[in-house]
Amino acid sequence: MKPTITVVGSFAVGMTMRTNRMPVFGETLLGSDFDMGPGGKGSNQAVGVARLGAQSAFAGIIGDDKLGEIATDLYEKEGVDCSLMKKISTRATGVGFIILNEEGDNGIILDMGANKLMDEDFVNGVESQIASSDLVMTVLELPIAAAVHAMKLGKKHNVPTILNPAPAAPLDDEAWPFIDYLTPNETELRILMGLAPDDPTPTVDLARQLQACGVSNLIITMGGKGALIVTKDGEVQVPSVPVDVVDTTGAGDSFNAGLAVALVQGRELMDAVRYAVCTGALACTRLGVIPALPYAEDVEEMYQKNFK
Repeated sequence: MKPTITVVGSFAVGMTMRTNRMPVFGETLLGSDFDMGPGGKGSNQAVGVARLGAQSAFAGIIGDDKLGEIATDLYEKEGVDCSLMKKISTRATGVGFIILNEEGDNGIILDMGANKLMDEDFVNGVESQIASSDLVMTVLELPIAAAVHAMKLGKKHNVPTILNPAPAAPLDDEAWPFIDYLTPNETELRILMGLAPDDPTPTVDLARQLQACGVSNLIITMGGKGALIVTKDGEVQVPSVPVDVVDTTGAGDSFNAGLAVALVQGRELMDAVRYAVCTGALACTRLGVIPALPYAEDVEEMYQKNFK
């Protein structure tokens, strides 16, 4: 029987365009390669989990509109259980505008729409699903109170929890003990600690400070430098896997999906992060997010090639 991962998360339709640089206000630039498709960090992670072989359940809120239909069509196609998803008429489905430069780096503007209405009552409504899961994960494209409550319910039922703090926002100190695995990138780590995104303090020093606040396992994604694992026993660097980068947009979501699946498969944390590094790397090799989320056989092949 497949392990079950429940994602309490966000759905948004992503509209992507490539241009050589970011525009300034008042300027019109010509772009290319327009694409529109399903996105939202929680939704991406739910699809990533399903493609990697786990039973995936998505709990979120969409608008009763044409963009919301993109979500239901996606989950039917990908085998994601969306019976916990709520459709509302008072707020539009979330949307994101993504601009890619020639190197594959991106800038994103989000209107999370219906996702903003998720609250603790909604999360309480999916408690039985969380309780029967092998792992629960969430993101910060939702109201913070809802995301933290999902982590609390995971702890209540002894279900491992992952918080991907993106987009980053400072959390109350009382939230940390409910998070088994926290997965910021280097910028998000600084914002979580109330610092400037470019604060010069070494990442490892900040990670030790945050881990001491009560997070059991801190995994910091570092792009081309791989990932840094910080636990009460110390820190370990996991190297990156070199690939030809086309688009980094979905790398973080793919990494988190890979980490979640590897953990429910019973892999030790080091091997789970190595597996996640492979899933994140593969997601950089194709344009878009959903088209780039890898399948289990491709990740395992990369893992065996680079870490065995």
